[in-house]
Amino acid sequence: MEIEEGIAEEKNSTNWLPKERPNFIFGPCSAESPEQLRKTASQIAEHYPNAIFRAGVWKPRTRPNSFEGVGKEGLEWLSDIGNEFGLKTATEVAQPEHVEASLKAGIDILWIGARTTASPFSVQALADALKGVDVPVFVKNPLHPDLSLWIGAIERLLSSGNEKVGAIHRGFYLADNKNYRNYPHWDLAVQLKAKYPSMPLISDISHMAGKPSLLPQLAQKAMNLDMDGLLIETHYDPAIALSDAEQQINPAQLKELIDGVTFKSASSENQEFRNKLDLLRAKIDKIDEELVDKLAVRMGIAEEIGIYKKQNKVTILQLERWQQIMKQVQSQAELLGLSEGFIEKLYNAIHEESIRIQTDSKEDSAS
Repeated sequence: MEIEEGIAEEKNSTNWLPKERPNFIFGPCSAESPEQLRKTASQIAEHYPNAIFRAGVWKPRTRPNSFEGVGKEGLEWLSDIGNEFGLKTATEVAQPEHVEASLKAGIDILWIGARTTASPFSVQALADALKGVDVPVFVKNPLHPDLSLWIGAIERLLSSGNEKVGAIHRGFYLADNKNYRNYPHWDLAVQLKAKYPSMPLISDISHMAGKPSLLPQLAQKAMNLDMDGLLIETHYDPAIALSDAEQQINPAQLKELIDGVTFKSASSENQEFRNKLDLLRAKIDKIDEELVDKLAVRMGIAEEIGIYKKQNKVTILQLERWQQIMKQVQSQAELLGLSEGFIEKLYNAIHEESIRIQTDSKEDSAS
């Protein structure tokens, strides 16, 4: 495992995770038996003694009559594993009684699952149950790409007085997830990181991937984006796992995966590097200023067009004209080596703002 100099430095003084980065959360999807947890934990602890050992004891399934976890009994197993191997333990909570039982069993860290995050009522009930409790809580992103819902869940927990709140990015369910189980939508994770720069953000690459073959590229992507750590579902024998068997890996595969990831520092003490970076960033700042100026000019023209359309009783949306613009810019983008997807997102945003401005334009403002 290649870890560049400086990786052990704490990212932010208010980041409550250990100073050693990256932080690892490993363990099976579900607690199935004391023997299963012990076999898995012993092999994880051998190579990653500072890892957080995770296992779900309550498993919210889409349909009934499937394995839904062993319940409270699993908390005692998990606690015993933590004591035996010196690992911090973590489990999912979805109801206030889950919180109470987990704290009573001495579980170190809790997390709120994607289905629960999507329900403000459920999150508020958990936040109320956690008032006055100094236990770390991670919030997974909701199933669908709704950043405000994710932020809202985090805000509810912070409002309970608990400062040890973190987030887990596990991808989002879309109509078309490409090759993923849950589409990563890294842009939303980056936006959350920008809003809460000192809050730990962990990448649950197992739920994004849905299969082991995608894990290496997702792990590297997460580290390239300066995520605080990785959550990887690990079972001593995934083939016999009672839940999510297809996406779990065994401890030997885990070590091979982690050894293949390049972990980078968020900064460098190399003055030559910093000087060069500052120079390049200054160029980007200048271009950004020009871009904003040009966008302002473009929107000013859009407003003129809106006024003219209203005066002549013409609809705001002109589909043929919009298709012509998109075809033109995509053709130019292809020549310049810009991705089609990027240009489509950019110009959809520009078009949406143009429509808003034309809709709000006032005829009597023309002079």
